[in-house]
Amino acid sequence: MRIRRIIESLLAIALSFPLVAASAAGEDLPKLGADAKRVSISGLSSGAFMAVQYDVAFSASTIGVGVVAGGPYNCSYVNMGGITTCMQGSPLGAASYNAAIGFQTLGKIDPIAHVAKQKVYLFSGTSDSVVKQSVMDAVRDFYQMLKVPAASLIYVNTTDAGHAFISQDFGNGCNTNQAPYVNECSVGGALYDQPAAILGHIYGTLKPKANALSAQPIAFDQTPYAGPTSSMASTGYLYVPAACRGAGAKCAVHVVFHGCLQSAESVGDAVYAKLGYNEWADTNGIIVLYPQVNKNVVPVNPNGCWDWWGYSGLDFQTRSGTQIAAIHAMVKTLTSQ
Repeated sequence: MRIRRIIESLLAIALSFPLVAASAAGEDLPKLGADAKRVSISGLSSGAFMAVQYDVAFSASTIGVGVVAGGPYNCSYVNMGGITTCMQGSPLGAASYNAAIGFQTLGKIDPIAHVAKQKVYLFSGTSDSVVKQSVMDAVRDFYQMLKVPAASLIYVNTTDAGHAFISQDFGNGCNTNQAPYVNECSVGGALYDQPAAILGHIYGTLKPKANALSAQPIAFDQTPYAGPTSSMASTGYLYVPAACRGAGAKCAVHVVFHGCLQSAESVGDAVYAKLGYNEWADTNGIIVLYPQVNKNVVPVNPNGCWDWWGYSGLDFQTRSGTQIAAIHAMVKTLTSQ
């Protein structure tokens, strides 16, 4: 009887582990009935590469993108020198354009004609030592080849910024290239507000940002969306303005992709709570999704980067890529009733 009681106790403990893990990861991602016709994305560094990939793969359901210190589509596979060229060299926007045509022909991405209807914001700091401005020039060339009109494409490339998101609210000195990869930069005598610039370009004139938030970021469970080779964390973060919780609110959705060494595991709430997106989202009816990728040994991802070179599988840059598909499934959840 004593052995039986021990076995039953051990079984009870074992069965409790999944429940503990789910609780630690956060609540389920809510179905908010958000507006599926107003989905946009932005990102820094590997997150900027990821934003371009998602934008191209799901261009039919994406209205705009912000690319901060990233690179062009499928860059490492179509440029000699691979990753090095796509960070420190001069990749070709034309090579990425041809890659997109090829994947379109195979039916692995949405028709690229949709991209021409989008609003595109690009940013490259002159003191960025991680991703050279020549790489972002290729991103500009890529979107121009996709026929994005000049009025819809903004390229900010004269600010003495390092490798970072630019925040009006907190951060390192402007030309810094170190954690948390959020900097403050003065432009025209005032601190530059990059979240406002990105959201304003995509969604149009914004209402003034909130002085006090109507809600707080919440942790949610990413495990239903993330496959075993995705390198994605168990927990993601979400900001939902109070006004977006009501029935029929039909708020927009903006996805923010952090950079390498910039997930919550590495920099805490620097991106999902302090960067500045939430204050603008609060007064403008925008739900902000902050998916997370952590450092991993298997697959090999020691810096917690989004996949733009293929560590998660060969189709990483298409609709079936494990990370891209996971984010799209999250967006579909938010836009579901």
